[in-house]
Amino acid sequence: MLDSALAQRAVDLRTRGSSHGPITRLVSPGDLGERLKPFIFLDRFEVAKGGLPPRFGMHPHSGIATLTYLIYGQTAYEDTTGEDGKRGVLPQGGVEWMMAGGGVWHTGAPANTERVLGFQLWVAMPPELELATAYSLYLEPESVPQAGPARVLLGEHEGQRSAIPAPSDMTYLAVHLKAGENWTFVPSAAQSVAWIAMGEGTLSAPARLTTGDLAVFDDSGSPITFVAETDVVFMLGSGALHPYELVMGPYSVHTTVESLNRGQAGIRERALLLRAQGRLG
Repeated sequence: MLDSALAQRAVDLRTRGSSHGPITRLVSPGDLGERLKPFIFLDRFEVAKGGLPPRFGMHPHSGIATLTYLIYGQTAYEDTTGEDGKRGVLPQGGVEWMMAGGGVWHTGAPANTERVLGFQLWVAMPPELELATAYSLYLEPESVPQAGPARVLLGEHEGQRSAIPAPSDMTYLAVHLKAGENWTFVPSAAQSVAWIAMGEGTLSAPARLTTGDLAVFDDSGSPITFVAETDVVFMLGSGALHPYELVMGPYSVHTTVESLNRGQAGIRERALLLRAQGRLG
């Protein structure tokens, strides 16, 4: 760990996003996603104990991967990967990785009456992966490696590597600190993109950030030191800048118009199968 005096990477931008019920959109491909790519979309979701959970229904993706992390609570999931698809319940501390590739459909919703808090991230794929066969991975909490206070969801940190294959040089961590603790993150040499999203609590980084804030750091690649004022949990993304355009369609992001059209065709093909199975109206 570095001395905090050596790590004073500046906060360039901060936002609290826009909220719609229990979901707060912090990053979209058409706004901050351009600055933060390969991290191109981020939702913070929170449902109070006994609250009405959002219902998304089956919806498609192509050209990206989604990563969902549950800080509290559990969610049910269903997807169309494999021969018969996958269904189950993601527990507290679990991770869902959905690599949409050339087209996939999935859904999910909180599965209990306790408080639910988590984040869903979209990751942009390079050309060699944006039309690959879709697949999903569901990691139980004990399968998520940990380095100090950081749970390694994607990439590698301090010798701990996620079981999820990162599509490029990136690190995505869930960090839990107790009040008064400090922790320094040191990115790899190529990782100029860096941001954090506050799950709950208050910290200094060195700007003061609290529950619901998203902060974007400058592109110097310097370390970042965090000092917790209260018990905190936050998400940290760090990566090499995605060098491709973001070509967008409904629920899809690709690198070219041609690949977007192919991804949309793949989505339509899978929709026909879902309707034949009675899983899509």
